[in-house]
Amino acid sequence: MHSLQIPCTKENLQEIRCFVENVLNRYQVSPEDIYFIKLAIDEICANLIIHSHHCNKNDLLEVKIRRENNTFIFEIHDQSNDNFNLLEYKVPDIQQIINDKKNGSIGLILVKKIMDDIELERREGHNICRLYKSIPQANR
Repeated sequence: MHSLQIPCTKENLQEIRCFVENVLNRYQVSPEDIYFIKLAIDEICANLIIHSHHCNKNDLLEVKIRRENNTFIFEIHDQSNDNFNLLEYKVPDIQQIINDKKNGSIGLILVKKIMDDIELERREGHNICRLYKSIPQANR
């Protein structure tokens, strides 16, 4: 298991992206897969940091990565009381977003398209967002 714990500031998003890339490189995951996985993890972490924790450097976010057979499991732990449920998120119509000229709203669409499965759990005062991605060609 690989783990990174950081304060909830936007500046730390780069550290999360580097962490994800370094871990996936150890398994010789393709650059394309790494790019998309980093995009998904970054989106979830950015939403938590900005919307749930309001960029409070005293709050912590932990990213854990483990591999089971050909599946990578990315766990994002936080201690917010935010009750946003990604699993209940209704994907908006892309054309409507364009017509409304809205910024945002497409990040979670990308996460759902990139990852194979998403689970949410609340345990012992913290939230766990678990993202699954199968990569059969990964080594080790």
